[in-house]
Amino acid sequence: MTCHELAERISGLRPELSPVDVARLTLMILAKNDDDVLLKDEDALYSEWRLASFRLEAASDQYAAVAVELDQLYADDRVEFSEQQLWVLLRAVKAQSQLLAIYTEQMQLV
Repeated sequence: MTCHELAERISGLRPELSPVDVARLTLMILAKNDDDVLLKDEDALYSEWRLASFRLEAASDQYAAVAVELDQLYADDRVEFSEQQLWVLLRAVKAQSQLLAIYTEQMQLV
């Protein structure tokens, strides 16, 4: 199955999706599953699409929450890091790692 074939299939099933969303979902689905059944079985494709969307949404929400914490950390203007500030940085790395893992299906860094 090629990326183009899957993108056409997703676009046909969900015409309201933007080209960026179609590309994002296509890459996420192909990174996790290269089964040709997805091109033939609408239920299997829909299930993979929902799973990919859920994973992206969950990681994006977590990343957004950490971004707020990072903004607050940046506003502190302190050179020395407290234990709490280090935990904020570690959560930020973890959230970024999760987003990368969604697209690459590689092991997370943290």
